[in-house]
Amino acid sequence: MELARRDCFRCFCSNTSSVRQLVSVRPPHIYLPHSKIVYDHSRLPSGSNYSIVSCCLHLINNTLNSIHLSTRTHFTTPAKNLSNAFCTRYMLVLHYSSCPRGPPTRSLRRRISKRRKAASKPVLNEAQFQLAMSQLPPRFTAEELCNVLTMQEDPLVCLELFNWASQHPRFRHDVSTYHITIKKLGAAKMYQEMDDVVNLVLAVPSLGSEALYNTMIYYFTEARKLTRAVNIYNHMRNSKNIDCRPSVRTCNLLFAALLSRGTNSYINYMYMETIRSLFKQMVSDGVEPDVFALNSMIKGYVLSLHVNDALRIFHQMGVVYNCQPNSFSYDYLIHGLCAQGRTNNARELCTEMKKKGFVPSSKSYNSIVNALALGAEVEEAVNFLWEMDENQRSVDFITYRTVLDEVCRQQRFGDAMSLLNKLQEKDLMDGHTYRKLLYELEDNFGNSNERS
Repeated sequence: MELARRDCFRCFCSNTSSVRQLVSVRPPHIYLPHSKIVYDHSRLPSGSNYSIVSCCLHLINNTLNSIHLSTRTHFTTPAKNLSNAFCTRYMLVLHYSSCPRGPPTRSLRRRISKRRKAASKPVLNEAQFQLAMSQLPPRFTAEELCNVLTMQEDPLVCLELFNWASQHPRFRHDVSTYHITIKKLGAAKMYQEMDDVVNLVLAVPSLGSEALYNTMIYYFTEARKLTRAVNIYNHMRNSKNIDCRPSVRTCNLLFAALLSRGTNSYINYMYMETIRSLFKQMVSDGVEPDVFALNSMIKGYVLSLHVNDALRIFHQMGVVYNCQPNSFSYDYLIHGLCAQGRTNNARELCTEMKKKGFVPSSKSYNSIVNALALGAEVEEAVNFLWEMDENQRSVDFITYRTVLDEVCRQQRFGDAMSLLNKLQEKDLMDGHTYRKLLYELEDNFGNSNERS
């Protein structure tokens, strides 16, 4: 067995090209599927070549051990022949593992991420922790502990000080110490440690406040733990302490989290049912919705393609609910109406919005200009372009291209070139956008001229 190891290693090292190939390949992670081991270069010693060869020798020894056990009872093979045969097979495995095989799989990236997080765990600063303890009197109160925790910049020292204070028999944490600890851990994205402190709060029914629970919900939504945030909300609703009941601020935190799932209409449609239930629950509990909550409903209905329901909420503002629509209310509706081709309704809302002193956003202007251009109302679309310039609203590339393409489709290539030059003269677009639009117009609608 020992002779087989020596011959195998001698044969392997004699092939200088293979050794050079082995030590020159330095990917961040070497994955050997036969050994099911992921070697991370960041954890290897400074001698990278020696470390890589050591890892390969580890594979050789394990494989030779298994071969030795199998050959002991079944057949006898000369060690030299066994060594040569295994080296040939191992070089094939080495070549396969060192060749580029595309990006790593999701499971591999997940394991790598977990190991990096475990390796990058913060270490407690003992000197700072001892200094923090020395700032507390022998019989400190919760207010004194809260002041010391507030001054701590290291969240790990804050957590250790919180746990150390919990072991004192004559000390009891109050809302302030729980609040500052959860805030420190949440800001540092130490969500697992924060969850442990949250469980301590939930275990005491008489302990808590609205601000404390709102902080929990906020950081759980930041961590995308929406189920956990909703559970905290239900705990607040079931609390016998009136000071812990959810307010409109609590609901707004959940609205903002549920509406931050991107622009996928199907995903927004699935989340909209939860948002609708939350809104009905809020109203039935006697919580008066503010303009942010109503705008969240309008935005959710628009993103889930229920524009009529969004208009219903909009018309109830100031009549059913004691708040008036603001610029965001109009912007959401204008974008939703234009997306459904209801250009006239969007234009009427835009006129009403400007009469109330609001200026449409860039998204609203771009939506209207695109909808008018697609509806062959080019002159009106161009007027909105100049209005955007007056109100200092930015025009995106798609809007420029839509307007110019529609002008060219009306057999007005000269007018399109004149409009493009006028937009460039007024510095409404940079040189790159101008050249890109110019080339597209010439390629699609005009004769190809000499490009300079």
